[in-house]
Amino acid sequence: MVLVNKLKFGAFLAPHHPVGESPALQLQRDIQLAVDLERLGLDEFWCGEHHSTGWETIASPEMFLAAVAMKTNRIKLGTGVVSLPYHHPFHVAQRAVQLDQMSMGRAILGTGPGALPSDAHTLGIDPMVLRDRQDEAIGVIKKLLAGEERISYECEWFQLNNAKLQILPLQDEIPMATASMISPSGMTLAGKYGDGVLSIGSTSTEGIQSLPLQWSFAEESAAKNGQVVDRSQWRVVLNWHIAETREEAYQQVGHGLLRWHNDYNVATLQRPGAVAFKDTEEAIEQMAVGPDAPAIIGTPDDLIERIVKMYEVTGGYGVVIGFVHDWVRPEFITKSWDLTARYVIPEVNGQLESLRESNTFVIENREYFLRAGEAIASKIMENDRAAEAFKVTLHNRAAIGAHAPPSQD
Repeated sequence: MVLVNKLKFGAFLAPHHPVGESPALQLQRDIQLAVDLERLGLDEFWCGEHHSTGWETIASPEMFLAAVAMKTNRIKLGTGVVSLPYHHPFHVAQRAVQLDQMSMGRAILGTGPGALPSDAHTLGIDPMVLRDRQDEAIGVIKKLLAGEERISYECEWFQLNNAKLQILPLQDEIPMATASMISPSGMTLAGKYGDGVLSIGSTSTEGIQSLPLQWSFAEESAAKNGQVVDRSQWRVVLNWHIAETREEAYQQVGHGLLRWHNDYNVATLQRPGAVAFKDTEEAIEQMAVGPDAPAIIGTPDDLIERIVKMYEVTGGYGVVIGFVHDWVRPEFITKSWDLTARYVIPEVNGQLESLRESNTFVIENREYFLRAGEAIASKIMENDRAAEAFKVTLHNRAAIGAHAPPSQD
C-alpha cells in the first residue's frame, strides 16, 4: 500500500441528531467531542448552520465554536458552513473576526449557499438566487476582513455605507473554504477567490464518483480569475465508523444507520432517489459494501484503504474530515475516533515506518548483537564463584531443554 504523507484530519458536525433527546445535552456532548478530538491530536473541528428539520440543531456555528474555543487550545475551528444568503455580509465578517479573536487565531470561515430548502423557505429567499448571493457576499467579506479601506456597496439584498471592521482578525488572514457538493458551483467559487474547499458531496456514491473531476473546476476558475488554489486546502468529507472488528462495527451501527437513512434522508429530506431500507442488514449492505460505498463501516484498515485510494484517485487533497453521526451510542463514537487517532492517522501519514524498520532490523541482524552477550559472559568467567554458578545455570537449562515436551509445529 502506498502511504500518503502529511494529511491533516478533522471532524464535521452538521449535526445529525435524531429527534427525541434533550437539545441542551446534545450541545454539551458535542462540545465535549471537540475537546476529546483535540486531545486525540486532530487538526480541525467544523460545525454547520441549520434552522429546520429537527435533526440539525446548531443555528449559529460561530456561537457554538466560541464555546468550544473556551475549552480547547490548539484545534482549528471551522464554520461548516455559514449560509451567506441568510446574513448581511458585514455581520458574517464581524462574527468571524470575533471567533478568531476569542480562539486566539484558530478560526476558519467556511461558507455555502444554504443546504436546506426549508431554511430558505422560512427566510423567504428564492432558491434560485442562493448561489449568486453567496458569490456576491464572499467578495465583500474578503474586502472587510482585509481591512484596507472603507467600503460602500449596494445591491438588491444588502447595503454598506463606508463600512470597515473596527477589529481585524488575529491571524494575518482568516482561511476561507467553500462548500462543494456534486455540481461545479462550489469548486468554481473556490477558484474565483483562491479559497479552500470543503467537499461534502463525497459522503454520497455520486459525490465519490465525481471527485476526480471536481478539482479541475477549481483550477480552471482560478486560472480565469488570476488566483491560485492549493490542494492542501481541499478538505474531503467521509462517512465512517470503525471498531476493532468489522462485525463489531456492523453490530454497533445497525439501528442508528437505519434510522438516519429512513427517518432523515428519506422521510424528512425526501432526497431524490432515496428509498427506505427494510432492515439493518440492507442498510449496511447498501451503505458500506463496495469500493464506492458512501460509508466506511469496519476496521481501521478499511478506513486506511479508502483514504489512500481516494487520495490516489483524486490526485491528492490536504485534509480528511470525518462526518459525525449518531449512528452509534456516544461511547462508540468516542471509541471510533480513538481508533482513528491511534491507528489510521499514523499509518496514513507514515509515522510507523521507522518503528517497523527498527523492529525488523533487530530481528534480522542478530549477529551484530551477539558480542553484547559475549561481553557479559567474559566478565562472569573472570570471577571464579560467578563462573561456577554460570556453569550450573547452563547445565540446568540444558537439562530442562532435554525434557521439554515435543514441539507442536
